[in-house]
Amino acid sequence: MTLNSVSKLLNGDTCHRTSQTKKPGANGYVKSHCVFQKQQNRSRRSTEKNHHVSALYNKPFEQSFEETPLLVAVLTYMGYGILTIFGYLRDFLREWKFEKCHLAREREEQKDFVPLYQDFEDFYTRNLYMRIRDNWNRPICSVPGAKMDLVERTTPDYNWTFEHTGRVIKDVINMGSYNYLGFAESSGACADAASDCCMKYGVGVSSTRQEIGNLDKHEELEKLAARFLGVESSMVFGMGFATNSMNIPALVGRGCLILSDELNHASLVLGARLSGSTIRVFKHNNMQSLEKLLRDAIVHGQPRTHRPWKKILIIVEGIYSMEGSIVRLPEIIALKKKYKAYLYLDEAHSIGALGPRGRGVVDYFGLDPTDVDIMMGTFTKSFGAAGGYIGGKKELIDYLRSHSHSAVYATSMSSPVTQQIITSMKCIMGEDGTTLGQKRLNQLSENTTYFRRKLHEMGFIIYGNNDSPVVPLMLYMPAKIGAFGREMLKRNIGTVVVGFPATPIIESRARFCVSAAHTREMLDTALKAISEVGDVLQLKYSRYNRAQSEDTDCFSYLESHHDHQ
Repeated sequence: MTLNSVSKLLNGDTCHRTSQTKKPGANGYVKSHCVFQKQQNRSRRSTEKNHHVSALYNKPFEQSFEETPLLVAVLTYMGYGILTIFGYLRDFLREWKFEKCHLAREREEQKDFVPLYQDFEDFYTRNLYMRIRDNWNRPICSVPGAKMDLVERTTPDYNWTFEHTGRVIKDVINMGSYNYLGFAESSGACADAASDCCMKYGVGVSSTRQEIGNLDKHEELEKLAARFLGVESSMVFGMGFATNSMNIPALVGRGCLILSDELNHASLVLGARLSGSTIRVFKHNNMQSLEKLLRDAIVHGQPRTHRPWKKILIIVEGIYSMEGSIVRLPEIIALKKKYKAYLYLDEAHSIGALGPRGRGVVDYFGLDPTDVDIMMGTFTKSFGAAGGYIGGKKELIDYLRSHSHSAVYATSMSSPVTQQIITSMKCIMGEDGTTLGQKRLNQLSENTTYFRRKLHEMGFIIYGNNDSPVVPLMLYMPAKIGAFGREMLKRNIGTVVVGFPATPIIESRARFCVSAAHTREMLDTALKAISEVGDVLQLKYSRYNRAQSEDTDCFSYLESHHDHQ
């Protein structure tokens, strides 16, 4: 009997010698068991597990990731293949001087030195990205609010260089900025407070927090942020990216294990790599994958020595900015407690944008903030400012004040920026004496639900959670990335389009960010333009909504026919 047969016996299955009427298996035995009983037991275990998981949530948790249609996937791969072939052809023409080369190249007399440019690695940039580069880095000349002004530019050499025409494209509806609560504005309480603070403190601090760059405004903000988050203490930093990349190495090091979601932001990935810790990646929002890694880490310990890990740190985000999905935080906290791990939660996109009180994904699920060991977030999105924070126990924050590179070596946050955050945070908390903050939270929730529902009804494939203000609309094919951005700008809508390598090769997309500053008229205008461009570029791929609309049309016909009779 083979090891496989032994394991089956241990799992409760019975094995018998084959007879004349039974076809033998690979090991000379056939399995004989009650299929109904096994399915019944499996169904019971599945039901119990689902009941246990659903008990962790206080509201329905639904996320949409419709599968890529097979034909679209095939055509997308073909599109990239054709672009690659033509790319090699153009490289051949450049090499033989038939086509002008705009690339930075090694000088002939320096060919024996260590190369500064990796020619082959730049293949994608040369031949694919450059063709649609006009969709990115567009200069704006106004506040990035619900509407913005763009500087018009043209290119004489297929996007290698740009020239400004001197014309300004006015009142472009901004569907790309992370201005979730609409605090990126040049008038109002936040702008006035920041202006007054600038007159008193100036713009720059010109020192670190540990020297003479520690302002009373910084300490006021840290106390306010701790109350806002519901934690003992907090610390603020001048740059959101550095909040992750410079603080993770201070928390973990060699002999520690980091379990990272496969779709974590680049700042989290960089911080994990700089820490020197062992990194293992689990599938996006997949609790089975995470639990397997946790279980293996506990059982096997460190490689070679098999000693226990010094720390096991789980790193996740609140809202994933490319997928629009919300982290399964209740399940992650349950696993973290079960396996005695630590949890690092990046709420860059979720703080201010989720929850009835705008406290982020913890507030959204109604959880205890103390269950999250390290709460990180940025002020660049919902607060219309810059910088980031880390909140948690007082011992953690005191440790970071003396060990974080971002605190010891970086210049502290500018005072007008600090005041912008203080004013907007008090507005969200209702401590400004108004209900403006709550109205913005409600408006963002209504706009998000409306915008997502309309796109679904139109037949687009959109990703993410129904409550996420980040709305990815799937484009798939490489040629449609540039076409969508250009066609939307022709209709005075500013959008963000994303493709490989920022996304999987067959999952190019447009990413919309809904804001509380958007009026219903603005959203309707944007939706009309999206629908028009979707028809032109044939982007309405959703099979579910197509079938639903066909059913609706059938029933409508029957009802109208019955009424006519």
